[in-house]
Amino acid sequence: MPIIIDGHNLLWSIQNAGRDFESICEVRLCHILGRYLKLTGEKAQIVFDGAGPPDKRPFDNITDLEVIFSGRDADADNVIEDKIAASTAPRTLTVVSSDRRLRAAARARRAPAVKAETFWVDLLERFSRTGKTTEPAAKRLGLSEGETEQWLKVFGLGP
Repeated sequence: MPIIIDGHNLLWSIQNAGRDFESICEVRLCHILGRYLKLTGEKAQIVFDGAGPPDKRPFDNITDLEVIFSGRDADADNVIEDKIAASTAPRTLTVVSSDRRLRAAARARRAPAVKAETFWVDLLERFSRTGKTTEPAAKRLGLSEGETEQWLKVFGLGP
């Protein structure tokens, strides 16, 4: 079942949930989603507002996830609504957003809609079921953008 994710809506929900997730950025979120999709065997598109970063290479090669930026003249909600409307099999879509407008658009086409907070909790539960580890969550989720920059500076590779 394909999934369409409201990127900034999910990111905002995660960052406000606390518990070691405040530092998750767009790139890190996409890599986490890629791992989740690999586990579930599903495919997804995540749509972010705006043009995104000038260098989009960090978003390349993420398993089963297409990363879309709405551009300067549109917003993610409009792009997602267009994708729902254009779907030839909307009942097979799952829309991830806590935005009422997008959830209503999904319901109008009989596509399941999942609140961002619920989706994130389900994702974390799925990861916890795939194998117990004594490693800290930060190790599995990777470095934050700030930590990466700090290490690049330490090794003389950063700006």
